Amino acid sequence: MSNLVKLTADCIFCKIIRGQIPSSKILETELTYAFLDINPLSKGHSLVIPKYCGEKLVDIPDEFLADAMPVAKKIAVALGAENYNILQNNGKIAHQVVPHVHFHVIPKPSPSDQEGLVIGWPNKPADMEEIKTLLAELQTKL
Repeated sequence: MSNLVKLTADCIFCKIIRGQIPSSKILETELTYAFLDINPLSKGHSLVIPKYCGEKLVDIPDEFLADAMPVAKKIAVALGAENYNILQNNGKIAHQVVPHVHFHVIPKPSPSDQEGLVIGWPNKPADMEEIKTLLAELQTKL
């Protein structure tokens, strides 16, 4: 295992990576571990987890994130999923259950709400002046 890897003793995903908890491993790289979800939203629902324990995306070094997305892509291709979601939640109120960054690969085999991810998207028209102000603020921070 890479010396960049950071795992903790009490994290369920860290225990899965170490083999202390069984999983249906799909693929493993030096920086990423992927396995089938045991509570799937659809057939093939998978989890891709960095081998670096951090609760939110901003806590994970870029090299781990750069490794995780090609793994998610390979899984989507292997599943033959024409339609799918790649989902990553940050924080409890954003529906994150396990406090270790992870990416869901969720096939959406049909337009029904019976399988796959079901999303309510409460979008509304934006105030263009607010968008301009926010854009300027963000650009100064990047």
